[in-house]
Amino acid sequence: MSRETADPAKVLVIGGGVAALEFVLALRKLAEDRVRCTLVCPEEAFAYRPASVAVPFGDAEVYRFPIDDVAATAGADWRRTTVERVDPGARVTELADGTRLAYDRLVVATGARRVPVLEGAITFRGEEDVPAIEQLLSEMDDGTVRRVAFALPTGATWPLPLYELALLTSARLATRSYGGSILLAFVTPEDEPLAVFGGDATALVRRLFAERGVRLYEKSHPAAINGDTLVLVPPALLHVDRVVAMPAARGRPITGLPHDFEGFLPVDGHGRVVGVPSTFALGDATSHPIKQGGIAAQQADVVAQLIAHEAGAPVDPPPRYTPTLRGLMLTGDEPQYLEAKPTGGHGTPAKASTEPLWWPGGKIAAPHLGSYLVAARR
Repeated sequence: MSRETADPAKVLVIGGGVAALEFVLALRKLAEDRVRCTLVCPEEAFAYRPASVAVPFGDAEVYRFPIDDVAATAGADWRRTTVERVDPGARVTELADGTRLAYDRLVVATGARRVPVLEGAITFRGEEDVPAIEQLLSEMDDGTVRRVAFALPTGATWPLPLYELALLTSARLATRSYGGSILLAFVTPEDEPLAVFGGDATALVRRLFAERGVRLYEKSHPAAINGDTLVLVPPALLHVDRVVAMPAARGRPITGLPHDFEGFLPVDGHGRVVGVPSTFALGDATSHPIKQGGIAAQQADVVAQLIAHEAGAPVDPPPRYTPTLRGLMLTGDEPQYLEAKPTGGHGTPAKASTEPLWWPGGKIAAPHLGSYLVAARR
């Protein structure tokens, strides 16, 4: 059927985070009016969450961008609600308000829940936990806290913010007269620090920790907090006043769609949900082990290209998704751009640079969403 006579393909997108917004913006650019997108999410605004790690230190703020503005730029309709269930056979979704929406393609980008896994720790999930970190810094200032451990639990899916918190804290202490009396430790089950990147990133973290007196415990699992003691595995005890930890991720199952034991959607190399026709999933909602905005954006771009191609746009079908891991690490000194290809543990180790390694540079490496956010802030 020709473009002039065909109805636009109906694409229903569930979610309002990095993956969903990168997808609708990319699809609009690639497919133009060959598709009609509807975005379903309960949030009124997209919050630039990665910046929240620096907020307690007075170095950043969490910017918000209205979802309706992003949707309008992408030529998408926006429904401020949630999807209750999906009927893949009929290609219909039922919304929380009882209405039903039909689709030709369904894209699930609902993100993940962040759940504490180390009882008694300050779990840093993002903006909602900024006050807890601010309180911790205040307790260091008034002398009630002298020993702090940053502990990466087994199952935490994105470690970079914890390294940033440790580095930003150590940099702050270097400017305080009492800084030398504070003991900082970093506990990780990884074989080496920031192993998800490796290479220059690992070497950089080692050097900064050594220079700033952060004691590193590698291949150590934080098992429990008993009073003022952090219990490690292999067996060791670390005396602490406070522990800061990362959460684990859990999926958001939707009735009618498959999921694994942690609630994540299984997908193939093109983002198709396994065993469900005309259905795709992106980002943290998928079973991909790394939950990170840049990875989500890459998945979104692959699926957008595929759907645009299927809709008749003059674009080639995409190759299978292979991740390039990108992250901007805040150190308390010059920020470091990190980039690696962690392909099954056999990819290239990270390179680190004070100059941007992607465009537009920022905490989220997402070409379409990143460009939108840069323009929206002007």
